[in-house]
Amino acid sequence: MFSAASRLLRATKHCPKGLVAPTRMFSISAIRTEGLQLNSLDTFTEEENMFRDSVKRFAVDIVGPKVREMDEKESMDPTIIQGLFEQGLMGIETSAEHGGAEASFVSAIIAIEELAKIDPSVSVMCDVHNTLVNTILRKYGTKEQQDKWLPLLSESQLGSFCLSEPVSGSDAFALQTRAKKDGDHWVINGSKMWITNSHEAEIFLIFANVDPSKGYKGITCFIATKDMGVQIAKKEEKLGIRASSTCTLNFDDLRIPAENIIGGEGKGYKLAIEILNEGRIGIAAQMLGLAQGAFDKAVPYTYQRTQFGQPIGTFQGMQFQIAEAAVELETARLLTYNAARRKEEGRSFTKEAAMAKYWASQVAQHVSGSAIEWCGGVGFTRETGIEKFWRDSKIGAIYEGTSNIQLQTIAKFIQQEYSR
Repeated sequence: MFSAASRLLRATKHCPKGLVAPTRMFSISAIRTEGLQLNSLDTFTEEENMFRDSVKRFAVDIVGPKVREMDEKESMDPTIIQGLFEQGLMGIETSAEHGGAEASFVSAIIAIEELAKIDPSVSVMCDVHNTLVNTILRKYGTKEQQDKWLPLLSESQLGSFCLSEPVSGSDAFALQTRAKKDGDHWVINGSKMWITNSHEAEIFLIFANVDPSKGYKGITCFIATKDMGVQIAKKEEKLGIRASSTCTLNFDDLRIPAENIIGGEGKGYKLAIEILNEGRIGIAAQMLGLAQGAFDKAVPYTYQRTQFGQPIGTFQGMQFQIAEAAVELETARLLTYNAARRKEEGRSFTKEAAMAKYWASQVAQHVSGSAIEWCGGVGFTRETGIEKFWRDSKIGAIYEGTSNIQLQTIAKFIQQEYSR
């Protein structure tokens, strides 16, 4: 159904006399159907565009000068964390009542993308804090829990999401951490591995099984603070995203008040599944921003570097590579923002999130690797920072669901659709 703004054009130039030309309809405005305006996927609200500009300035002016130092020291600068809070980037969807920006989910994705263009380590810190930690409390926390924890998470204290363990990676629900009731407390024993933000975090969401006889239906989510006795056992030395802390955590008789259970006993598996689907869009945005950052650094160089009397970027072989990378970036962008909009509209998005994360992680590796080659020896050095994007890209195919897990998820949806 076309809008009233659609008009009829009759092709009469080559039409035989006496015959009526076939009618063609061309829309000259945005299509509307039953009050819904349909726009392109790169259409954003005024608030979202302003938000993007604000995050971009922070990333370029504040994060940019510290990227190489943080990478080499393998440590997040505390002033960057403070700046994220001051800019309102640690409570993007959280209500103003709880100290947040009360912005859209797409705004969170925008922030993650823009930060990743400069430093994917800072991006994933913001991502995990917003799309996993904050979201669990916003969606499943009681009013008392929200009133207590969300202001802290919006204004001053970093959060960490503690699910993975040495024996439970992709098979997340095989976790071995246990919780036993002791009066009005729960006592947790076990360990977690590969936990993002854990070195700097003050607030931890810990998944533990309160009744192993029920299998995954015994998994429960608890809120803990570092001063309760969370132990940082080991800080990993990684290939990429080095400034982002990844640690092993130990819990030895960690006592947590019973009121700190989120979503109810045995509901942790449900929380984890739903939140990780959402978090995958965040990782897609991180990988998209990373790829764009490498592209933005490398392409200008190809028009400045001259060989055989012309800029290397004007040779057909280079032109084709750059064009193909631009197409890959655009497809990753469309998949990512399509998944984000579907989530925001309350529609199913699990398959779309898996597609976005899978493809964006592939694009990130390919584009960042190509960017190094386009710049030759200069790209291979640390001076330009391009090689860092390539090192950072590899994690995209691993965390918050490996590429094989994403493909398995996509395949299940295809099977459901075509085996009826």
